Amino acid sequence: MNEVTPDPVKQEALMALMASFVAQGHSQDYAKHMAIATIFQADLELRNAQLNRLLGWLKQDHSDLYSEALKLTENTRIEFEQRLQR
Repeated sequence: MNEVTPDPVKQEALMALMASFVAQGHSQDYAKHMAIATIFQADLELRNAQLNRLLGWLKQDHSDLYSEALKLTENTRIEFEQRLQR
């Protein structure tokens, strides 16, 4: 079984966001859900930026791999969508 060690930066961000949402008048439970959603969205945006930067680098400096990387990226999207439809 794979245990995940909590990221201390994310834990600190979670606590700070929760405190901010509670200070705005939200309940503790709702503030936790809002904070988790906010961190999740930031993670998605980071992953997207990382992938875009990697693809840009491949296109510029390793054009021979770029088309294969695009195919792999597209195949990953297709596989993911198929898993969601099951």
